[in-house]
Amino acid sequence: MASYLDARAHHGRWLVRIEDIDTPRVVAGADRVILQQLHALGMRADAPPIWQSARLDAYETAFSQLKTQGHVFGCCCTRQQVGRGPYPGTCRQGIAVGRRVRSWRFRVPEGVVRFTDRWQGTQIQDTAREVGDFIIRRADGLWAYQLVVVVDDAFQGITHIVRGADLLDSTARQMLLAQSLNLPSPRVMHVPLVLDDHGQKLSKQNHAQPFDTRHPVQTLNRAWSRLGFAPLAGVESAQAFWQQAVPQWAARFRQNI
Repeated sequence: MASYLDARAHHGRWLVRIEDIDTPRVVAGADRVILQQLHALGMRADAPPIWQSARLDAYETAFSQLKTQGHVFGCCCTRQQVGRGPYPGTCRQGIAVGRRVRSWRFRVPEGVVRFTDRWQGTQIQDTAREVGDFIIRRADGLWAYQLVVVVDDAFQGITHIVRGADLLDSTARQMLLAQSLNLPSPRVMHVPLVLDDHGQKLSKQNHAQPFDTRHPVQTLNRAWSRLGFAPLAGVESAQAFWQQAVPQWAARFRQNI
């Protein structure tokens, strides 16, 4: 909702991307359900969707560029060896004799990344210290989220990203990747998450129930309220909802583009 409102308020284009790169977790038919839900809520994309699973060659090209320039290195560490904290740089200077490369990591440069989030304000991250060298190609051969979204944002001409606050921490990593690939970094806005009674975000990972598309106005108003706006009264259709909501969003955020 936030991304749709922001695009419409600024007379931009709103695009849909099916991020199905993590194939073991893909549920058959989920993409069709998502597109049907968006349609039921009156959210029309301005171009046909793209599927990440159809863009593997583009990710391979980007990886080859990074590898040629020395921005990536092979890593033999397992998840258990690395632990929960920042990557300790075990394989940064080469893997131990007799070990094999399992994954490929981006070589994070020293220094602080600063950017302004349109909702969260000024952000500062010392990515090398707080995150360390991060994986862009997994041990199972699949591409990591951080790489593919950077490549796809450039491909789709994305100038502004509006997404959940759980991805705020990823922004610095994506900016570093974009810089290494000579790609622009979009402006970002990270909106608050919708949480359940236990403080967990509503997602398929946490077995959240789908929203009700049979009553689109009620569903839209619930999401609208979560974004900090008063429910829209007297609205009888999704189209009428957007006609009232877009100007209100524009009044609050148009100067913060």
